Amino acid sequence: MTPRIRRQDFGVLTPPPLGEWQPTLRVTVVIPAHDRQETLDLTLAALAGQSYPGELLDVIVVDDGSSPPLRLPAVRPARSRLISSLPGGWGRAWALQTGIDAATGDVIFVLDADMVPHRTHVEAQLRWHHLAPYLVVLGWIDFTPGDLLPAPAEVVQALEAGTEDKLFPLSPHRHDWAEKIIREHDGLRTAPSSLATRIHVGATASYPAGLLRSIGGLDTSLVLAEDTELGYRLTQAGAVFVPEPQSRAWHVGLPTAMRDFAALKRYNDPFVADRVPYRRYLRTDAGRQWLVPYVDAVVGAASYEDVRATVDGLLGSSLPDVAVTIAAGWDSLGTSRRAPLTDPELDLRLIRATFAHDSRVRPATSEPASRAPFRLRMPPGWMPGHDTLERLVAHLEKHDLGAVCIALDEGPAGVVVARLERTAALARVALVARPGEQQDDVLDEVFGLEWVDGESWGFTRRPRVYPPRKRPVSEIDRLRAQQDKELNRARRRLAALQAEVAQLRREAGKGRRDAQRWREKAESWRREAVRLTRAQDRGVLERAVRRVRALIPKP
Repeated sequence: MTPRIRRQDFGVLTPPPLGEWQPTLRVTVVIPAHDRQETLDLTLAALAGQSYPGELLDVIVVDDGSSPPLRLPAVRPARSRLISSLPGGWGRAWALQTGIDAATGDVIFVLDADMVPHRTHVEAQLRWHHLAPYLVVLGWIDFTPGDLLPAPAEVVQALEAGTEDKLFPLSPHRHDWAEKIIREHDGLRTAPSSLATRIHVGATASYPAGLLRSIGGLDTSLVLAEDTELGYRLTQAGAVFVPEPQSRAWHVGLPTAMRDFAALKRYNDPFVADRVPYRRYLRTDAGRQWLVPYVDAVVGAASYEDVRATVDGLLGSSLPDVAVTIAAGWDSLGTSRRAPLTDPELDLRLIRATFAHDSRVRPATSEPASRAPFRLRMPPGWMPGHDTLERLVAHLEKHDLGAVCIALDEGPAGVVVARLERTAALARVALVARPGEQQDDVLDEVFGLEWVDGESWGFTRRPRVYPPRKRPVSEIDRLRAQQDKELNRARRRLAALQAEVAQLRREAGKGRRDAQRWREKAESWRREAVRLTRAQDRGVLERAVRRVRALIPKP
């Protein structure tokens, strides 16, 4: 029974200790090489001393147009052969694919011709492949300048003595970025799918042969960045990436990424941007279309108005790299004479006429396989909001979910549902599901499934009249009108506040004048009061004097 790994958590598996188990899987080591005879001799010498059983290991060296042609050295595994790249192409990917096509092992182990593996290098990776058939196992690389090389016999002696770590001087250079990702995500066990794929470096990596062939092997159109692209497609096929620190190897000389990173990045970026939608920072140009879309939407057959409204809503999304497949019975559209307005296939013909020259929209009689990391299944007649799809994908990514089911409506026929799915999660389900199991139950177990309300995410029914009678307002015009409206509202409020301030100032001035008048009146009243008081006091005094005088007898 195939074990089930949730997302990237391969910690549910326990590999046996090195040297304490019995291998059964056959492995073919494929070595693509161009003009690297000296280091190839060391690679083959190290493979001759591996702890993995020799009867289960064979080696294919693929000569990618070397001059002079490569040869097999005397010190090599017993089951080694040298072949040439097939005619018609060149480069590492082309040579590697030639070797993959010729390989017979259950596991394909890719090793570059400048790698010198430790004795347990192959065994450390192969023990994982005995546990689950969808693991991609990556070796651990130490770099050396490669100025002075040992003889092949010295390599064999070091492997026998267990002193491989002293074969070369250690360079301070490392794959720091990959080791940082591994370290910060519990050995990669907690890394989200879109991040785990980034550590795929093909200098030493092993793959289940069936899984690798199921995705078509290498993209042989690429001269560089083939490892990055392959890692992306392996992710979509449901693979789990396992970095194995005990699978150590020397890299003789520094790779191009360390010697001239800027030039390599300048070359790789256009090819990676076209093929790996996860690299969002490479897709910042508005209006661009790409070989592999970020979201592949599927819309079923319905009325012309319903299908057009849904497709228009998808294409108008704030997420630019969206492709739409309209799954319908296109084969039924004939070319014979018909009544145009009463044609039973009229809706289908109108749909085809509407989108025939839009390269983002593809007709299909059934749902095709997708290379996009996300697939949206949309019922016709429903429209997402401008940023609905972008927010949904961000939600799926944030929680590394396998699917989000969006409940749009409920009626006699049941619940109307839109569904955003992760391609990698569906592929994982196909790898581990047992007969009779419900797909969504397995999907929830290996990645997680969530239900949300459509209205809260911006889904609406199409307008009653569609397409609109007048040209719909563009998003820029809508935002501009909204800003103008808010600006006018602010201006009116400012004018009202200014008028209110002026009125308050007038009232304050009047108050000051009134206060001055009242102060003047109060002063006059005070003076009058003093005058009256004084006049009253004189009258009383005069009366008292008169009375006193009256009492005094006259002489």
